[in-house]
Amino acid sequence: MRARRRTVVVVGDVVLDRDLVGRVERVCPDAPVPVVDVVAESYGPGAAALTALLCAGPGVEVTLVAPVGRDSAGALVRESLERGAVRLVALQQSGPTRRKTRVRSQGQSLLRIDDGGPSAPDGPLPREAARALEEADVVVVSCYGAGTSSLPELRELLAQRATRGPVVWDPHPRGADPVPGCTLVTPNLAEAHAASGMPGAHGDDLARHLVSAWSARGVCVTAGRSGAWLATSTGEPVHFPTTAVPGDSCGAGDAFVAAAATAMARGCTTSESVAHAVSAAREWVVGGGTSGYRDRAAGAGAATGAAAGAAAAGRMVAAGPEKPSALDVARRVAAQSGTLVATGGCFDILHAGHIASLEAARGLGDALVVLLNSDESVRRLKGAGRPAQNAADRARVLLGLSCVDAVMTFGEQGPDAALEVLRPDVWVKGGDYEGTELPEAALVRSWGGRVVLIPYQPGYSTTAILADTADTDGTSNRVGVGAEP
Repeated sequence: MRARRRTVVVVGDVVLDRDLVGRVERVCPDAPVPVVDVVAESYGPGAAALTALLCAGPGVEVTLVAPVGRDSAGALVRESLERGAVRLVALQQSGPTRRKTRVRSQGQSLLRIDDGGPSAPDGPLPREAARALEEADVVVVSCYGAGTSSLPELRELLAQRATRGPVVWDPHPRGADPVPGCTLVTPNLAEAHAASGMPGAHGDDLARHLVSAWSARGVCVTAGRSGAWLATSTGEPVHFPTTAVPGDSCGAGDAFVAAAATAMARGCTTSESVAHAVSAAREWVVGGGTSGYRDRAAGAGAATGAAAGAAAAGRMVAAGPEKPSALDVARRVAAQSGTLVATGGCFDILHAGHIASLEAARGLGDALVVLLNSDESVRRLKGAGRPAQNAADRARVLLGLSCVDAVMTFGEQGPDAALEVLRPDVWVKGGDYEGTELPEAALVRSWGGRVVLIPYQPGYSTTAILADTADTDGTSNRVGVGAEP
């Protein structure tokens, strides 16, 4: 039985992003300003168009409902959407497509120029737009203050939709308020301060206030290196921490929203979706923001999915530029008609049994991706006191092995969502499953994949190693009989 494809509809405003990258080696002789000698120029879709492309990926069908002009900028946006397998339901627009230009040097933005006008739609809503909203698993509103989310007919449809299924709303200070009943609204800290009229308020207080003010089911206030605060209509706010990382944050909000929406489409709860999104936004920054995304998309030959698509199922962790993301590995192997192998487990204390299993798995194909249980998932499986190492440390150790090409962390009880994103050709499990059917076996076979069981190496056990370490009398020589993950 083939796995059902999820559908995401993105509604909102479209921008064409342009980056001018150059060197600054002198000052203008007639004004005290730097002179930028341009050495590179790149274009890419922004705003709702970028969000739609980041939602697209294996197992997810995406439709963008947005005004796109018939000018040269609009043509570039349409071309990118077509390459990225995003269906466009274009709203009528007589004006030019909005453009946003950044002038950059040595990884820093020196200037931003916006032109093209408001780009608001000026015609009736197509019937296929209403049909798409009705049939979607998740609807995303990507508001950039250009007027799309203010259309009365569209707002009525979105309000009706919010009573029947998930709506994720990315607001803008110049845009309309979210319709009541949104599953998740995702203002950044500055937007939350402006919307609440509470300058200087803490993230959790802002989220709690805006849930009531917007009549939303959930509000997540994002705050960059400070993480995010989620408040729902029931329960206390929850903080999702992250770590400060160097990189380009441009587009991180779009990556966050796309990750949250695709996670919801795959059945994740609001809290799980936010956890995925926080990780996706961090990896987006590390990966160079929108410019890094365009570079990767150009290298792959299509602007699809990228970091946030995979983060819908789990976090991609890289130890450095020599270790690409899990989805990048999957794309590379597919482009070369190779065999992608995936395996999974906790890998709390890496031992010789793990190494033997991982090397055996890598020998079954051209690349190996390890699906790693998150900290909370390990606690559910192994009990209190586990894991002994957090997910980031466990991933870093795995990525130090030559047989491991990438690591993806998943937060659910099982790896199904992560598997559906990667769609490996071979799914390897270590342990004694002979005579039993793995829960995920049918899913893997639905896209033509196969399941391979590798027996545990006798004499190795993480649980036994930890028990020996905790033995205070120093006399225990106990060793387990199975190499558990």
